[in-house]
Amino acid sequence: MMLIGGKWIGKGSEGVIKVQDPATGEFFAEVPKASGKEVDLACKAAADAFTHWSRSLPRKRADILVRAADKLEKKLEEIAEKLTREQGKPLKESRGEVKAAAAALRYFASHLDSPLGEWRAPSRPGTINLVRRYPVGPVGVISPWNYPVLLTAWKVAPAMATGCTVVIKPSSKTPLAVTEFVRCLVEAGVPDGVVNLIHGSGGDVGMTLVRHPLIPKISFTGETETGKVLMREAAQGLKRLTLELGGHCPMIVAADADLEVAVEGGVYRSFRNMGQVCNSINRIYVERVIYKKFVELFIARTAKLTIGPGLEDPDLGPMIDDEARRRVIAHIEDAVSKGAKIEYGGKVPTGFERGFFLEPTVLVDVKPDMLVMRNETFGPVAPIMPVDSVEEAVQHANGLRYGLVAYVYTRDLALALKLADELEHGTVGINNVIGGEVEHPYTGWKESGLGLELSEHALEEFLLIKHIRIKGG
Repeated sequence: MMLIGGKWIGKGSEGVIKVQDPATGEFFAEVPKASGKEVDLACKAAADAFTHWSRSLPRKRADILVRAADKLEKKLEEIAEKLTREQGKPLKESRGEVKAAAAALRYFASHLDSPLGEWRAPSRPGTINLVRRYPVGPVGVISPWNYPVLLTAWKVAPAMATGCTVVIKPSSKTPLAVTEFVRCLVEAGVPDGVVNLIHGSGGDVGMTLVRHPLIPKISFTGETETGKVLMREAAQGLKRLTLELGGHCPMIVAADADLEVAVEGGVYRSFRNMGQVCNSINRIYVERVIYKKFVELFIARTAKLTIGPGLEDPDLGPMIDDEARRRVIAHIEDAVSKGAKIEYGGKVPTGFERGFFLEPTVLVDVKPDMLVMRNETFGPVAPIMPVDSVEEAVQHANGLRYGLVAYVYTRDLALALKLADELEHGTVGINNVIGGEVEHPYTGWKESGLGLELSEHALEEFLLIKHIRIKGG
């Protein structure tokens, strides 16, 4: 279903989008596919609703977000099962995603009493200077397939909280759970037109949304190259952008690190959701003196991971589709052709010929020029490279165009703080691999993003500043 101006629509001008189960390869559901006509109607509905929603009391907006969070949690099992069917992740991961989406709604509902204005000191006699913040307008929300519910919530919650209306276009690979997320907002009492939902591919429907003259702001999560295309299109209307893009995140393991803790974190963050995470660990740099021991422990821990259909709740499910799996295999083959060695995994697991499964893969003898060390693999591959010092590791970590998240393991507090300063990444995790949390700002440096998400700072992404100067009589 699509939602435009408060009405659910079961048919699209362009037919339907079939939804595939990554665990079996079967198509099990479908949603209507929009054309430019539906995009235009959704944008007009959002623009019409913006007038009253932007002027509504913050308490009213907060109450709706909280009620929507309640409904998400009540429908937890239903939504989690749909998410697992369409995305492939283990059921426990889907439950966690839905819970985190509800937490995002509650968090931004609790920050609606943030100051929206300020008095400024006069610069001229007899004047009063005010600074006010106003919602930017209807927002185009384009969310990805790897965490469709959560990353939609990360964008929709602060947008709605500040008084913006939204037009949501989820990935055509994972439209079902996002549709249920939107349904929860509607059931919570969102006025008609405040939230709109359309389905279609990024190349046509997504770009039509980006180009639409009634949409002054776009919030997007996806690949860096797609983000660049989006920026070029948005430039025609000087639209404001929040972009969370590619990661290719490094992990540095110092000689004094607690190896068991580092291995546990490294395996988890390398292979969670089959490595299909923006802040997944994509390259590991280990000081040479502990390299062999680290690799040995890393392989042993990886070998304990279970693989299977997400509904059976294993540690790892399938990849999203065959194209994604083929890209990962190509990266592995490139590394092997240049001298790398597969120490574990690297093939389709026995008994999983259906669906899009791939063993978690550990590579050693890797070099900086290999694809896995330079381009985002977005799959279950952990390349481990020895370095002679942490200084060398930092050079490698900072040597790419990406700068989303970096991870460091060391017992030396002074070294940890030094590396945290030197790493050119928006987030640095010291002795932990926790991803984005709603309470803290999440931003990409360099080509990993523009603007930020999460924390109270995210509200500013959806607000305009106006200076008001009043001259006395």
